Amino acid sequence: MSEIPTKEDELAGTEQPFVQHLMELRDRLVKALIAIGVVAGILFFYPGPGALYDLLAAPLVAHLPKGATLIATSVISPFMVPLKILLMSAFLVALPVVLWQVWAFVAPGLYSHEKKLVLPLVVSSTLLFLVGVAFCYFFVFGQVFAFIQSFAPKSITAAPDIEAYLSFVLTMFLAFGLSFEVPIVVIVLARMGIVSVEKLKGFRGYFIVLAFIIAAVVTPPDVVSQLALAVPMCLLYELGIWAAQIFIRHTKSPEDEQAQEPT
Repeated sequence: MSEIPTKEDELAGTEQPFVQHLMELRDRLVKALIAIGVVAGILFFYPGPGALYDLLAAPLVAHLPKGATLIATSVISPFMVPLKILLMSAFLVALPVVLWQVWAFVAPGLYSHEKKLVLPLVVSSTLLFLVGVAFCYFFVFGQVFAFIQSFAPKSITAAPDIEAYLSFVLTMFLAFGLSFEVPIVVIVLARMGIVSVEKLKGFRGYFIVLAFIIAAVVTPPDVVSQLALAVPMCLLYELGIWAAQIFIRHTKSPEDEQAQEPT
C-alpha cells in the first residue's frame, strides 16, 4: 500500500521568537496611532473641533425652542468636549487602518480556513457598527428629541449641557453600534460549535423578548426609540442565522472536510 501524502503544516516556517512578536505588535500599534493622529490633525484644521461638535449637536439643536442653545457649566468644557469629539471622529475615520494593522498582526498565525472566517467578520463587524451609529444619528435622534421636547412645559427653557449631551450621544452610539453586531455574535457562536443553528432558531422567541428588554433599558422612555432598537436587533438575529449557515459551509477546516468524505 502506498502512503497517503500528508499535508504540510500551513504554519510551517512562520514561527517567530516571542520578542519579535512583541516588536511587531509595537510597530502595528505605532502605525495605528500615527493613522489616528494624522486624521486628527486634518480634522483639527478642517472642519475643526467646533464644527464637528456643531454637526454632532445638530439633531438636538433642530428641536430646541427658537433661540435656545446648548450651555457649558464647566470652565474647560468648551475646550475639552470638542477635543473629545475630534479624537472620537479621528478614530472612526482611521478605523479601517487600525483594523488592517490588527489583521496583519494576527493573519500569519491563522490557517487558511480560519482566514476565510476572520477577515469577513472583521470587515462586516466594522460596517455593521458604523451602520448602527449612522442609523442612530440620522433617524433615532430626531425622533427622540422631538418626543422629549413635546413633553417639555412651556414655562421651561431647554438649555442642555454640552458634557451631558456628549455622554448621552456616546451611550446611544455604543448601544446601537453594538446591537447591530448581533449577526456577528450569532455567526461566531454557531461556527465555533457553541450553539447549533437549530438551537438558535428555537431561541428566536426568547431573543425577541430579550431585544425589547435591552431596548427599554438603554434607550429613553419613548416607544419610537425602543422600537428603533428592538426591531433591527430581531431582524439582524434572523440575518445572523442565515449567514451562519453560509459561513459554516464555506469555512470548514481540512479535518472537517475529510471527516465528511465517504469512506
